[in-house]
Amino acid sequence: MIRYGAAVVIAMMLGLASRRFASYLPTFWAEHTGDMLWASMVYFGIRLMMNKRQKLGLAAALTLLFSFGIEFSQLNQSVWMTDLRSTTLGALVLGRGFLWIDLVRYAFGTAMAYGVDKLWLRGK
Repeated sequence: MIRYGAAVVIAMMLGLASRRFASYLPTFWAEHTGDMLWASMVYFGIRLMMNKRQKLGLAAALTLLFSFGIEFSQLNQSVWMTDLRSTTLGALVLGRGFLWIDLVRYAFGTAMAYGVDKLWLRGK
């Protein structure tokens, strides 16, 4: 469990750093890394809450379901949702507007986290 908690914190710190220092990164990485790390953080958070015997694929599926759900919720432009997204925390968690490329970024971030989990984090 400590491994997953640390992975959540590391993914969060790297994701925030990728936004803060985007001007120092190559354009491709600056554009895509934050969302990939956000999905990775979600994956590790789900793994943190799961029983360690549960399949990694379930965590990946739940991550995609959650991430895609958040992205599609951005199509809802009601006043209260827009107001919520205008806050810093709201923008970090819920995003601001729907972008189809984010779905691809979330899929890559989930796959990356799954790979890290399978190769390094999962205790046998």
